[in-house]
Amino acid sequence: MKKHFFVLALLFCSLTWLRASETKPNVLFILCDDIRWNAMSCAGHPALKTPNIDRLASEGVRFANTFCTTSLCSPSRASILTGLYAHTHGVRDNFTELPLQNPHWPQRLQESGYDTAYMGKWHMGEDNDAPRAGFNFFATHRGQGKYFDTEWNLNGAGAKVIPGYYTNIVTDMALDWLKTEHSGKPWALCVGHKAPHSFYTPEEKYAHTFDSVRVSYPDTAFHLEDKPAWMRERLYTWHGIYGPLFEWRKKFPDDRREAVKDFENMVHGYWGTILSVDDSVGRLLKYLEETKQLENTIIVFMGDNGLLEGEHGMVDKRTAHEASLRIPLLVRYPRLGKGKVVQPQALTVDVAPSLLELCGVKPLENIHGKSWVKMVGGRDPSWRKAWFYEYNYEKQFPYTPNVRAVRTDDWKYIHYPHGDNSPDRHMAELYDLQKDPEERHNLISDASKATLVGQLKGDLERLMRESGVEAGADKMPVDRGIGKDLPDAKIR
Repeated sequence: MKKHFFVLALLFCSLTWLRASETKPNVLFILCDDIRWNAMSCAGHPALKTPNIDRLASEGVRFANTFCTTSLCSPSRASILTGLYAHTHGVRDNFTELPLQNPHWPQRLQESGYDTAYMGKWHMGEDNDAPRAGFNFFATHRGQGKYFDTEWNLNGAGAKVIPGYYTNIVTDMALDWLKTEHSGKPWALCVGHKAPHSFYTPEEKYAHTFDSVRVSYPDTAFHLEDKPAWMRERLYTWHGIYGPLFEWRKKFPDDRREAVKDFENMVHGYWGTILSVDDSVGRLLKYLEETKQLENTIIVFMGDNGLLEGEHGMVDKRTAHEASLRIPLLVRYPRLGKGKVVQPQALTVDVAPSLLELCGVKPLENIHGKSWVKMVGGRDPSWRKAWFYEYNYEKQFPYTPNVRAVRTDDWKYIHYPHGDNSPDRHMAELYDLQKDPEERHNLISDASKATLVGQLKGDLERLMRESGVEAGADKMPVDRGIGKDLPDAKIR
């Protein structure tokens, strides 16, 4: 009798383990490059129609206030993977490899029995297209890649041009990998789009979609009187609205009224690349639906950083202004609910702990991010009310000073340390985000706000200290001023 009981117990345990392994969620992580928080029709964009991306929102959760902690491709990507701020993971620019001592969430999933893959733009290590740790399959390219005919290294086989449009090629790769045998394991697939990063080249079918849509410079570009002088100096540079606009303007600088047409063409190109991303999302959703994997797959759609589309006279990112900081984040997974719009502030560093919790996998230790799983369910009263932003001046792109900022639910304080422990040489900024969400009015000179500024400075110092940066130990390069020369063509 005891023997039969023991056999039955073993059988029960085996069946329980099998059922658990069968229901372990898959992960489809879709990362866009430089996509604005509102570049989706589900976020209210007046011109872009993105039905497949919108489906993720209607069937899942849209985080309405998600931000990057450093608005630059490589540092932000490293933060998404590791849950750490840039000053800790060490990727402070677009030329640095992710240090091997930093574990990341796909690696943790791989260690827990997941079949893992990455395909697309990696961009941590400008000249390295070799496979990285934590992935069973890895396909990338050097640098930014090209919209057409990128040279890919498929799982270490060596660089080879694959003809075609980047977004379509990376989606083909993703589908091919999904169709392979995963040996009964749950899978985690990361798809890194180039789009909509400059130089904003749509595929032909979308090249003229927005020809009839007029685009003007934002009104904030012409009201810089209360802003730091460096923002006016940037107007005629690589990152200003009167500059080359990522080669959409051939003769520059050009501040003539009619030259806004170049700006309009650039924006149309940007929008066009997103339409192809929407097609890609649709293809992936269709496959998961057809293979009955959709309901057991966590689908994350997000961007690495935002993009200034003329706000305050600027293009590109890097600054601590809203258009640069804010990113889209959509998560479809039945456990989280359907059609939710979440308002509390989420960060790039929250992705790693959240996905690991949803997958029931051991968390990463000593990270800065926090899982939003309980918050989405309305069960986390301790969720953050404030966070800080960091960016370091780049000699290769000398159009933005060092930036340190704090953003609360209601206010934002930005300052620009020089980097040599001397007093700041640029005017600081203060914005009432509830009354002035477009950051039109810099209140830093308002004497009635002096106490508030002191409080925000204290919040910034506290938040940095809690993340491991003690007062006086914040390392950064010296600000050499706004440069006028164009960046090296190899790294644009």
